[in-house]
Amino acid sequence: MSYKHIKNFNGHLVLMGSSLVCLMLLLMSQRSPKTGADYDDQMKGWVKAKKKNPSTSEFGMVEIEGGSFVMGGSQTEDLAYTNDNLRRRVTVATFYMDETEVTNIDWLEYLNWIGKKYPDDRELYYNAIPDTLVWRNPLSYNEPYVDNYLRHPAYQDYPVVGVTWEQANDYCQWRTDRINENILSNEGTTFTDQSFNTDIYLNGQYGNSSTGKGKKEAIRGLSLMPPVRLPTEAEWEYAALALGGNAEYGLITDNKVYPWNGLGVRSEKRRSHGLMMANFKISEGDNMGISGYPNDGGSITTPVASYPPNDFGLYDMAGNVNEWVGDVYRQLSFEDFDDFNPFRGNVFTNKRLENTQQGIYAKDKYGRPIRDPAKAPRKQTWEELQKGTVATDSSSIAGKNYDPDFRGYLDSVNKQLYGVTTLVNNESRVYKGGSWNDRAYWLNPGTRRFMQQDQSSAIVGFRCAMTLVGGKAQKASDMRSFKTRKGKAK
Repeated sequence: MSYKHIKNFNGHLVLMGSSLVCLMLLLMSQRSPKTGADYDDQMKGWVKAKKKNPSTSEFGMVEIEGGSFVMGGSQTEDLAYTNDNLRRRVTVATFYMDETEVTNIDWLEYLNWIGKKYPDDRELYYNAIPDTLVWRNPLSYNEPYVDNYLRHPAYQDYPVVGVTWEQANDYCQWRTDRINENILSNEGTTFTDQSFNTDIYLNGQYGNSSTGKGKKEAIRGLSLMPPVRLPTEAEWEYAALALGGNAEYGLITDNKVYPWNGLGVRSEKRRSHGLMMANFKISEGDNMGISGYPNDGGSITTPVASYPPNDFGLYDMAGNVNEWVGDVYRQLSFEDFDDFNPFRGNVFTNKRLENTQQGIYAKDKYGRPIRDPAKAPRKQTWEELQKGTVATDSSSIAGKNYDPDFRGYLDSVNKQLYGVTTLVNNESRVYKGGSWNDRAYWLNPGTRRFMQQDQSSAIVGFRCAMTLVGGKAQKASDMRSFKTRKGKAK
């Protein structure tokens, strides 16, 4: 039986087809690979019959061991003559990244949670719905995708599309809180507040929580996960290339044009020789090959993990859908940014304090801390904190206020010229990877394009990342190392 799910919102059950009875018999308690919540949990999860591709970790992420690489080094041609990815050696710290793109079932879990927690807030639910109208084309019949792609059970394992950069960030914040809420719930801690928030919890503002099993917290947040976020452009390109598989004694023996080895887009292995390595547009008018032997198996998107992973174990880092990254687009970013964890897009904020004496965060109506633009590049003194002011920094330029918005740092844009002579501004965000409707050129991890952060497309999805806190999770058997003396517990 093919994979099925039902839409469960405000108590209404909707299933296309006649498999409802069979589906209910097949339902089993399985956890979401993105949040750790049970799919059949009426308040936290979604419902689903079977998971096609089991994740390699509890939250659907794999460890990406950091290192140095040449950003933009995999691109051998600049067909558009944009000169926006000049080669630059950078270092990326170790992090985690989703094994697959976020799928429709993952997004429906998100919508279901909103509907359960805030049944009267239709605006919140509506704003979270992807724009399914991205499938419409004036001279193409795509209405079935408009109606079915997001919610029909047949598309549950397909990557979600029609999601803006802003919606993707909202999902990341939601996923952070759901992961940590489920961790605490499994440890026996329950919350009576309507919506759990990690920052509010870490600040000790849940006085009505209870810890079960007689456990007492030694260090608050010791077992919690760091924030889920979009990967930076450097992280995404580094993870897509996965050059560690071609390294020997600290040297890269063979470079890559795509996330796999070789110069072509077809498999060179004996058992799969000639098969396409990704889902992309083969040529003009050819999205999937001729009937009887589909070259890539997909006229539009395909289920995630339909093609072999790269050397990091990541699926679909080329083709299927492009993916949002966190960076603001600038043509010369590769020349400007730092060579360690490069990123353009910082807008520094501080959590607003409702009570400065007790350090209590102010919350919005959804229980999240309210964030204000940072007032200074340093920590305020106690006196400044109480007064809500910042004294002039002796190192700052006289008469110039601190600006926490660094999206245009070293490469500002004229806002008056947007839409006249340029389409780039501080809301232009990078997406990478190529899609089902892109030619093979865009499968190269070094290519980059941009779109406004409030826009969406049928060829753009996303996957999430997470910073690794502490040292690299390196096994002793993975590499040689010096012997170190282990401390003894006293």
